[in-house]
Order: sequence, then structure tokens, then C-alpha cells
Amino acid sequence: NGGSREPGENISGQSPWVQVYGDNSFVEKAFTYARKYAPEGCDLYYNDYNEYWDHKRDAIYNMCKSLYEKGLLDGVGMQSHINANYDGFSGVSAYTTAMKKYLSIGCDVQITELDISTENGTYTAQQQADKYKAIFQAAMDWNKNPSSDGRVTAVCIWGPNDANTWIKTENAPLLYDTNHQPKLAYTTLTSMIPESEWGDGSNYSGNGGTVEPNEYGWYFHSTFEGDTDSWSGRGAADILTSGRTAYVGNESLLVENRTAAWNGASRPISSRAFIAGNEYSFSANVMYFDGSQTDKFYLKLQYTDADGETQYSTIAEATAVKGEWVQLANKNYKIPSDASNMEIYIETAETTNNFYVDEVIGAVGGTSIIGAGESKDITIGDVNSDGVINIYDLSAAKNGYISGFADSYSKLAADVDQNGKVDSDDIILLKKYILGTITEFPKAEPVIDTAAMEQLFSGITPAKSYKADGENNPLYTQRFGADPGVMEYNGRIYVYMTNDVIEYDSNGNVTENTYALVNKINCISSDDMVNWTDHGAIEVAGSSGAAKWATCSWAPCAAHKTINGKEKFFLYFCNGGNGVSVLTADSPEGPWSDPLGKALITRATPNCGDITWLFDPAVFVDDDGTGYLCFGGGVPDGKTAMPGTSRVVKLGDDMISLAGNPVTIDAPYLFEDSGINKIGNKYYYTYCSNWQTSGNQYGMTSGAIEYMTADNPLGPYTYGGELFKNQGTFFGYYGNNHHSITSLDGQLYLFYHNRSVEGAMGIEGNYRSPQVDKITMNGTKINAVTGTMSGIAQKKSISPYSKVQAETMSNQAGINVRGLGNTVVTDIDKGDWIKVSGVDFSKGASSVTLNVSSKSGCAVKVCTKSPDGNAAAYAEIPAGSSMSEITVPLVNSISGTQDIYFIFSGQAEFDYWYFS
Repeated sequence: NGGSREPGENISGQSPWVQVYGDNSFVEKAFTYARKYAPEGCDLYYNDYNEYWDHKRDAIYNMCKSLYEKGLLDGVGMQSHINANYDGFSGVSAYTTAMKKYLSIGCDVQITELDISTENGTYTAQQQADKYKAIFQAAMDWNKNPSSDGRVTAVCIWGPNDANTWIKTENAPLLYDTNHQPKLAYTTLTSMIPESEWGDGSNYSGNGGTVEPNEYGWYFHSTFEGDTDSWSGRGAADILTSGRTAYVGNESLLVENRTAAWNGASRPISSRAFIAGNEYSFSANVMYFDGSQTDKFYLKLQYTDADGETQYSTIAEATAVKGEWVQLANKNYKIPSDASNMEIYIETAETTNNFYVDEVIGAVGGTSIIGAGESKDITIGDVNSDGVINIYDLSAAKNGYISGFADSYSKLAADVDQNGKVDSDDIILLKKYILGTITEFPKAEPVIDTAAMEQLFSGITPAKSYKADGENNPLYTQRFGADPGVMEYNGRIYVYMTNDVIEYDSNGNVTENTYALVNKINCISSDDMVNWTDHGAIEVAGSSGAAKWATCSWAPCAAHKTINGKEKFFLYFCNGGNGVSVLTADSPEGPWSDPLGKALITRATPNCGDITWLFDPAVFVDDDGTGYLCFGGGVPDGKTAMPGTSRVVKLGDDMISLAGNPVTIDAPYLFEDSGINKIGNKYYYTYCSNWQTSGNQYGMTSGAIEYMTADNPLGPYTYGGELFKNQGTFFGYYGNNHHSITSLDGQLYLFYHNRSVEGAMGIEGNYRSPQVDKITMNGTKINAVTGTMSGIAQKKSISPYSKVQAETMSNQAGINVRGLGNTVVTDIDKGDWIKVSGVDFSKGASSVTLNVSSKSGCAVKVCTKSPDGNAAAYAEIPAGSSMSEITVPLVNSISGTQDIYFIFSGQAEFDYWYFS
């Protein structure tokens, strides 16, 4: 370890060994005796530092070549304590040259102590990641096409995280930071190999190749007997083996804690076994105990296509009956020809119930796999499943009623009034249908004890909202939401926001918002500007986020663009004050993925190294499809009047690259908060002014939104005026100002944040909530906007006759929303309620259907005008953990356009509702 410590071939070190031997010949003696006494199979390596230095490299090479040719050496170890400079003394060129020189001997090479120092911020995380990648890439490239018998057989990272490194923590040399979170270097390395090709490190042969099936033609067989067998939870779902039920054996895989239908269980499949373009046989057995009588399941393939896009393909589907196993099987499924990075997964169509999986097999195409059997379609009244409803079904129903049904499918078909049991009423209705007396089966409606319900709710005090009655600002109150970034798509406004999280001191007191806990982005949308659908909190940064290398997610903005005939969505955010990053999706609600594995803009980006705060992105797509991004902020010392820290850059056609160098925008008295829009034929750059504007020549005030205009999105821009004073001017809550501008149906809107919810909660700490008001124009000038709590009048009514998600609301008290994308209202307790504004009952209504659950059982009152207003309907929710539809008749008529409320008597979760 560390022999050739001096440059040159003939210069010996000064160690006691050299003093005895007179030169470095002791090294050969050491290897001679090591080879003689080492256990069989033990490899002998020479390990050294500064091994990339040209003179020392040559000395190591000559010595090791001699030792290898004498049969005394198996490999060279490169200690690899280097910095993140791509060039220079330990640069990539010098390093890889040394690696290849040692490999050319014919011996193996191991990188034994790799760490790459940023030298206390001298080099960026991006430079560090690039150098890690270059070293791994050089090793991979050699191993794929070697010029000798030597291979790079191992890379050891010299420490677990930046808090445990032999050099100082501030040099941040490792793959995980001091909080044990993966850094950009980590995600860059893991993105180099598709996950489908990852292994657990065991049984590595180094020669790749294909995997052969077993004697049954199976490539894998997941039995879940004490082992989850490479399966993992998808989304929020958790998995574990369970002995409650099994299709074969004693255990199956339990999938629980699901918050959306797509949350299920997944397993990577190797491209060495499952080759794109070929046919394979897949089978899985599923079952559930809770919820409605039937549930639809899917077995699907997730993969990356030739364009790098994530795609989803259905392998098999089946409808399960509660309490019975059903098989998902397809023995001739063809994997798409461009598929890579593949995994199979199981999910439901709509529900979030727990479910069980057993006996999952992937096999050679055409292989028949025995399972629980595929599902049968259930048609109400068709008891014998022959496709017609006749006297034979009546006979089967009578026999089943008296002696029991042969299977659950027959029993469900015989329950023609769908009240959950087969009784004499069903027999009578089935007979009437066959005789033609009725043409459809009436659905049994529960009998409501109106007096008891009135008594129950008379003792319930509605919870207090953080939003005043009759006011449309703030937009929502179940979470905070700062720095609103807005996007219009298909007639809906989507608002993406910094997810402010309340911080506490050690005594439980609310403290000032440091933004350190912000690693999610909230998303809401509306097409009427009053009722907002809560799509949940997008996991962006940290170990659960799309950008695992990032630590926070501030100040988002969003855009969409048609690329190769497909609409793509882009969500930009800042990972603190040192860069701008981007996520992509096929829907404005996600799911989101990280296409780069690193920041889009860093301090290494041209003209960005001296920006005080490299954050606050704003994105704009011009009429010709070209994207532009603005960003930056901060006030350098002595530059209050013209900070020079704002930038605008043209984006590449893919919206995730740069098509030029960022250009400085000379925005007077800039502080932060960029915005960019096109109004008419002019381009508008908007920003927040700093706090030292006294005596300025423009008449601007501090912490206000200013605007500039240009004839080109890259400028130059000319100051135009002030469009929105600091929100404290209107509401009394002063603080940083952050905005976005968008248009819907020809009307411009200003979105901004305020601290009204914080005030209603009785706390203080700069926790912010989104608001909106109209913008009006005077030619090319933007008239000053006045902030209001009344906000925007409702643009259109809501139809109650199709499914309305419960998370769509104009106001609420006490509730929360869980999930992402397909969310549900949760944390409902006694007296909690939601409000939906402007519901159009022009067709009247006879019943209401709620998809709802309650672990302990409770009741719901549907009313108009206020949470304690006149009841339109009551519904009892039985105790249980699964969502199910409950339909109840109205107890009082409802007509015209109404604000409706859903108020609860106890614990519940609420998914959707509709009237008939």
C-alpha cells in the first residue's frame, strides 16, 4: 500500500524499509512472500495514491508490470482521492490515462478509496457529479471493449456520507450528504444503468448474457412464502408478507396503505430474461376482503420507450369478487419492441382497498399457468351466466336462495335490487322482469330516519373555517401554498405552490418559516376560479421525491408544449438558492419524473456564477413553441438600484435543455420573483422590487410587483410601471411578494400569496396562502391591481349530475386531502365540512350518491346555504375501512343554482359525489 511514493523510476522513498534495503526492492520481496503464504484464491494488489501523476504513474506501471509478469501481482489499486476539477492535476484525462495504462499490463484494476472533493465550494455539485460519472463511464467502457485481459472489478466509495469522511465535511466529497440524503452525484451514477439491469451484487459473472427459464418454462416465480421476492410498494403503498390468506401455501403479499388506485405492488423484470419484442406468459392471483362486492384489477408493464418516455401497457385485467381469488393471466403478451427499464405492477381501477397477491409467474410465451381462474362478467339477473335472462335464471335464483349459491358470481347476479343480500324481493323482481312487467331492476334505497338525523345534527356545531363566508380568497385553506406558479391547460388553471410547512421549536412553539422543510409542491386546479380541486402535494425532493438528489423545492412554475405530437408538461423549481431544476410528466397532475438527474441551471451555467440567489424560475412558451426561462434575484453590495441578478434564457426544443447562454435583464431595484408573459404583441418581464427603493426615479414602492416590456423575449426590457403593491398594503400582512400572471378565456389574472390563513389560525411565521385578482390593461400598460379577499366571481356553474371529486371545493373546515393526483378528503371529524359553490340543479334531483368510508361509522348531512342549513339529504356510513358508494333519496327538494355543504358527524374519508 503506497510504495512508489516518489516520482521517477530510480528514486526510492525514505521509509525504514528503504533504509534497510537501500531501494524499493523490498516491494518484490513483500509480494513474493505474500504469494507464498496467502490463502488460495486470494488476489494481491498494489495500492497507491497520486497514481494519476504522470511520473509516479510511470513508476507504478513499470514496477507492477514486472511483478505481474513474474506472477506475483493480480491488480493495481487506485486510491483516487481527487477533487471535482474536470481538468488539472487529477483531471479526468490524467486519471483515465493512468487507469488504462495499468489495465494494459493485463492485471485488474480496483478503484479503492474514491472520493471527489468540492474543496469547500470551489467546485459545484454538478462538477462533482460529472467527474464521478466520467470515472465510472471510463471503467464501463473499458470492460465492454477491453484492450487487454485486465478489467475494472470494483469501485469503493471512501465513506458513507459527508458527515463521515476522512477529509473535512465542508469538502462534501461523497455520494450522500450530512443528512444521509442522496446527492446529485448519486442519482447521476444510478441513472447510468437501467434499474431493470440492477442486481443485489450476488452471483455476478461479469459476462451478461441471457437468463434461461427453468424446467417449467418459468423465468421467475414469486410465492411470497416469507419473502417479498424483489417486489416493492408503488406510490404510497406498503407491502409485506401475510398469513391471513394465500392462494397456494401459507402466505401471500399484502398491499396496504394505498392512497390512489395506481398505488400497488411492482417488481422489476430483467431484460436478460424478458427481451423487448418477444412474447411471454404472465400470471398473478389477487384477492381482497374490504369494500364493494366487486373490484377490477390490472396487471401492467411499465417501461421506458425509445424516446426516453415512461409508458404503461396492460398485460391482463380481471374483476374480482370480494373474498375470492381471481387470476390475471395472459400467455401471449408481447413486450413492446423499444421497451427497457421494465417492471410489472398490479393495481386497481378505482379503489384504494388493501389487496393480496400470490403466485406471480413470468414464463416463456404460450406457457399455460394454472391459477384461480379468470373472472366472469356479472350481469344483474343473469344468474347462470349464459348471456340471457330467462326462466332458467329464476330457477337458479330460487335454488340459490333456498340451498345456497354455487359461487359468488351467481349470488351477485341474483341480488337484482343490489341491497347486498338475496331475498324474496329479488325473486319477485326477477319474475316480473322475465314476464315483462318491469323493464329494469329498481335499486333498493335505504330508509332514512329523518327525525333521528335531525336530532343528531342539531347537537353538532360546524367547525370554523379559516376563510370568511362569501369570500373567494384565499383559493384553499387545507394546506399553505406560497409562490404560486400558474399554467392554463384545456380551459383549466393549474396552480403549483411552495408547500410551506409549520416549523416548531423544542417547546412546541411556532417559529419563523425557514423553508428548510419544503420538499413538496402543492397543486390545485379550477375551471371556474372559485371551486378548486386539490391534486395533492407532489413529492419533489428527498428520498421519496422525483428528484432524490435535491433537498428542497421552492418557487415552482409550469408550462406545457406539444413535442412529437404529444403534449408534455414541465415543472420547474429551485433546490434552494443555487440552481433551477425541472420535472416532466404526461399530465398536469403527474406523475412527475426527473429527466436530467441534476439541475438544469447551476452556477457553472454561463453568466450565472455571480447571481446572488440562483432561484425563482418563470417559464413561458411563445406562439411558435419556443420556451423561455427567467430566474435569479438578490442584491449585491452597493447595487441596490441595479442589482443585475436577473436572467432570461432560451430553452431547447425539449424544454429541458438550454439553447443559448442566459442574458442579463437590467431590472431596476430587483429583489426576486421573476415572471414572463406575452400580452398582445409585447413581452412582459415582471419581478418583485427590493426593500431599499426610497427616492427612486420610477415611483416604485418596496416589495412590490413591477413590470418591464420588450419586443423580444430576450430583451432588452424597458421599465413600465408598478402593477401590485406589497400585499401588506391591502391586508396588513407584509412579507416577500411572489406572483404569476395567466389568462383564461381572454381575461388576465394575477396570482400572488398572502398570510390570511396564518392570521386566521392565530400564528405568525410567514406561512403563506394563494390568492387571485383580475388584471386590466390600458393599451400596453398594466393597470395597478388592488388585492381583495373577495377575489374572482365564479365563471361557470358545476353540474351535479356527473361525478364530482370531493377534493373539489370552495371552502372547508377541519379536513385534509391525502394522495396525489387521485386524491380523497381525509381527516374528517365531527363538525367538519366542505362547501361547493354554484351547483346547477336545473334538472332537479331525487337522490345523491356518496363514495365514502368511516372506520367507526358516522352520518353525513347534505345541505344548502350554510353548514347548518336546510338538509337536502342524510346518509349513514357503516363502520369499515373501505370506500363504497352509498345512494340515498333526498329528504327535501333542491333546485336552481345552490351552494351545497357536506357536514359529517364523525370520522370519515370522502372520495366523490353526484346527484340523480
